[in-house]
Amino acid sequence: MIGIIDYGMGNLRSVQKAVEFLGGKAVITAEQSELNQCGRLILPGVGSFAAGMENLEKTGLADYVKARVGELPILGICLGMQFLLDESEEEGVHKGLGLIPGRAVRFTEGKVPQMGWNAVSDMRSPLFAGIRDGSQFYFVHSYYADTTDEYTIGKTEYYRTYASAIGKGHVYGVQFHPEKSGDLGLQLMRNFMRL
Repeated sequence: MIGIIDYGMGNLRSVQKAVEFLGGKAVITAEQSELNQCGRLILPGVGSFAAGMENLEKTGLADYVKARVGELPILGICLGMQFLLDESEEEGVHKGLGLIPGRAVRFTEGKVPQMGWNAVSDMRSPLFAGIRDGSQFYFVHSYYADTTDEYTIGKTEYYRTYASAIGKGHVYGVQFHPEKSGDLGLQLMRNFMRL
């Protein structure tokens, strides 16, 4: 069972449908007792970093996710990936979960948000097993992860090279939306379900 963390924001149902399409089971919940029954956690997200972190803190889910690190694989998607970082500069500086060193910073060039298909290269994780380097995934975001090469498991070019996939231990994050990225996104989800 995969636990999709419900903190009141995000594309929860589309992530659940992707897991179910692959033959897995997923529950959308904010209840820690239900999440305790899950072997993997997904932290999706669309919207504001500050509002999302506030919801995670208020519900106790921020502390819950931190407590589960090392026990099971965790995947952050889009805004959920940015939550994994130390902080974000969106609407002022706000603290993240601090699970992967780095900060979310705003693009200063090009059309913002970056929206549409873009390539991910320099893939360095079992998350990308069976996926050709340079494959295209679907992105919608105004902020990106500013982290070191040590925690970068995939890179993308958008007026600059940035970490579009990050990881530390069993904690992973992808800036793109695998649930909206066709067969390759499903392959990534399948890989996560096998970790």
